[in-house]
Amino acid sequence: MENVYLELVNRIKEERYPDAEVVFLAGSHVRGEATRYSDLDLVVVYESLKEAYRESFIFDAMPVEAFVHDPETLEYFFNQVDRPSGIPSLMNMVVEGIEVPASTAFSASVKSQARRVLDLGPPQLSESEVNTARYVLTDMLDDIRAPRNYSELVATSSTLYQKLADFYLRTQGLWSAKGKSIPRRLKACNEPFQQQLNRAFEHLFQKGETEPVIKLVEQVLNHHGGLLFDGYKLIAPEEWREDLKAP
Repeated sequence: MENVYLELVNRIKEERYPDAEVVFLAGSHVRGEATRYSDLDLVVVYESLKEAYRESFIFDAMPVEAFVHDPETLEYFFNQVDRPSGIPSLMNMVVEGIEVPASTAFSASVKSQARRVLDLGPPQLSESEVNTARYVLTDMLDDIRAPRNYSELVATSSTLYQKLADFYLRTQGLWSAKGKSIPRRLKACNEPFQQQLNRAFEHLFQKGETEPVIKLVEQVLNHHGGLLFDGYKLIAPEEWREDLKAP
């Protein structure tokens, strides 16, 4: 970690969050993967706060994303937002984050708080959720088997990449990821599968060849009942209705 970033975060804390107990510096700057356009990812934690918020700003020409919390709002986001989604974004930022200005008993307790929920893993997908994901992936395969044009192929395949990765991870009881974090997450869990996924989609995006992706999706789905269209049914909750209003 370059001292320049830690010094910058110290200045941000002093000028914008002087009463915060700790600021966790996380993201690509901590992993050593930052580019010239990467922003600073910060989790700012107070002892007590009226309400949690996030904000984006420029500080000394550096883009900054700050997630501002206290332990109670963190607990809510860990359990009611991150964990149900299967994507532990905020928890990872806290666990992997570097404490600024220094490690304290308070910062250690916040890290333990995040690690406890992270160790629980994501909720197990229900049979209905698995079937819905199977149906969605099956439907997308039909769209790429005979796409009307290359633009539609790219649009469908971009979504398919994320849906397939999420299904693969969640059906194994693993935390998922989104966007640019997907390759890193897959590599950490199963590098051979991540490489297979990359090769299949490289063929699709570079050459327009869909067969490797189709075979890969079928391979993943075969472990969970295979393709699903015929017989799929999704029942709306009883409360999903409104009284008709007279014209």
